[in-house]
Amino acid sequence: QGCNPLAETGRSKLQNQRAILNQQILRAVRMRAGAENLLRATTNNKVREQVLLELSFVNSDLQILKEELEGLNISVEVYQNTAETFSIPLVPLGLKETKEVDFTLPLKDFILEHYSEDSSEYEDEIADLMDLRQACRTPSRDEAGIEMLTSYFLQLGYVENRFFPPTRHMGVLFTWYDSFTGVPVCQQNLLLEKASILFNIGALYTQIGTRCNRQTQAGLEHAVDAFQRAAGVLSYLKETFTHTPSYDMSPAMLNVLVKMLLAQAQECVFEQIGLPGIRNEFFTLVKMTQEAAKVGEVYMLVNTAMNQEPVKENIPYSWSKLAQIKSDHYKALAHYFIAIILCDHELQAGDDKDQQEKALSQLYDRMPEGLMPLSILKDKVQRKQLGKAHLRQAVVCHEEALRVCGLCKKLRNIDVLQEVLTAAHKRSLLKYSQQETEDDFLSLIQAPDIIAKTEHKIEIIAPQFSKVKVKDFFYRLGPLAVFSAKQRWTAPRPIFIHREAGELGFSLKGGSPVQIYCLDPVCSAASVGLKEGDYIVSVGGVDCKWLGVNEVLEKLKSMGEQPIEMEVISCQDTATSMHNKSATYSVGMQKTYSLICLAMEEDKIDQTKKTPLKLPFLSWGTKNRQKAASTLCLPSAVAGSSHIKKKLSPFTLLNSESSLY
Repeated sequence: QGCNPLAETGRSKLQNQRAILNQQILRAVRMRAGAENLLRATTNNKVREQVLLELSFVNSDLQILKEELEGLNISVEVYQNTAETFSIPLVPLGLKETKEVDFTLPLKDFILEHYSEDSSEYEDEIADLMDLRQACRTPSRDEAGIEMLTSYFLQLGYVENRFFPPTRHMGVLFTWYDSFTGVPVCQQNLLLEKASILFNIGALYTQIGTRCNRQTQAGLEHAVDAFQRAAGVLSYLKETFTHTPSYDMSPAMLNVLVKMLLAQAQECVFEQIGLPGIRNEFFTLVKMTQEAAKVGEVYMLVNTAMNQEPVKENIPYSWSKLAQIKSDHYKALAHYFIAIILCDHELQAGDDKDQQEKALSQLYDRMPEGLMPLSILKDKVQRKQLGKAHLRQAVVCHEEALRVCGLCKKLRNIDVLQEVLTAAHKRSLLKYSQQETEDDFLSLIQAPDIIAKTEHKIEIIAPQFSKVKVKDFFYRLGPLAVFSAKQRWTAPRPIFIHREAGELGFSLKGGSPVQIYCLDPVCSAASVGLKEGDYIVSVGGVDCKWLGVNEVLEKLKSMGEQPIEMEVISCQDTATSMHNKSATYSVGMQKTYSLICLAMEEDKIDQTKKTPLKLPFLSWGTKNRQKAASTLCLPSAVAGSSHIKKKLSPFTLLNSESSLY
């Protein structure tokens, strides 16, 4: 449930195209990395010329592939509701692609080594984990898909605590492709897996939001909720995983995406208000004016954020242009609505003059020179002049939106977008043409800016993971508080106890599993190796890791006078944790990843010998940065890391599955 791997939908076809493009980008990136290494290594001018020519071809190919990927990101019509609609399309996020991962050998080895249990008994649990991960690659676009991704994310929390100790890597390589650049990131760090799943949860929420029927109140409410939840998930990702290694999950990019999603939620709120129809009534039009101005304002902020470094380099160009178009479009609507107020409504004898004056004054930050709200309401000429000024401004904004749309190839091909913009433009032109024209040359009034205001504040909805109930696949290993990868114990050892005058010689304490407490040092149990603080894992061959004190005592009593056989473990001191290998997004390097590659296994060095200080990580320096701004950062040799100097082939790292891209 929640997975549909064989669905032949437009969305699944787009995702398949994304996977193919990712593979092509990977090949091109590998070729470029190899060529750059060869260029740095060779001194032969003829070879350098050939390599430079090859590099120009590869870079051109990468640019074409990037444009194709951008085309997939702006294929918004595929994700919209299938019913005919007359609304500007909303932008969804594409799911991150990944490679298959085989947990079998690493987890089985760890169960045998760390937990001292027969790993063959856990093959079903490992298979369930792998099946769940595979299903998460093709989630269905509904709540079941969200629940499945969330359950896998929560399951990863159990897996991390059970099998990923802080002292070493498990040898499981996770590969995820950047949603915007297609560049793969490979790490043995489970945090990459968790962050990518979170991103896909947010992306799936956006796809659910764009699919909602925006011609109904229920559909618009669902869309608003979906975009708020998507923003909440991405915001949680930004705050929780601060050193994500790919551009699409960098703090700057996530900040822009959150703003875009909240803007789309605000747009749906505006549509929701206007869905029953907009009455040509003074206070209704005042409300619509400010709501439209609010949508235009938030999209202006989104467009500004999208054009800032370092996001500008990787955000789809068509997305920033669409944000600019929507900003102009909704500003135009705000000017149109206030023009209708001024041109069609005159102050009548029964109208509430004070309320209308107050409402009109709250629309403007400042009034045009020489005009006052009350005088505008009473003077027909002033009303007409200010109304026409707003209509002129509406026409200008509509024309700007159409111009920007025409300049962007991807947006130009979205028919419904062109239809909505053209219809709104024609409506403003028609209204302007209906006004008297004799005073046009005498009117110098400029339409003042409109204050944006909304009665429906859009806020982030934080993810509620506690609502999804997940059972630990590896429940049988024991309570996680004790049986985790951070804790180390001796292998289970058998203890045979003979009662002495009906007494055991020790007490029990704790929850699950129970501990030996107040052990009599001269009792028979102590003489056969039982220690204070030992955990009881089985009694009479029956597993009791999850049993409490009373339940274990009942089992001991049930043995009667016969010898008691039980297995116990003793806790050992945990080793000092080492640094995890991770990759950090570098804001200062455009199109470059700074890979923090900390050494995992160092040669043993005599402690009496003073060794030179080792570099903490490997990254591009200023010199290399100027030479080639590549998306690959290949490490060089670390000074002092080995007594033997090894030569690295330019293609050494490219042929290894464990390479970091």
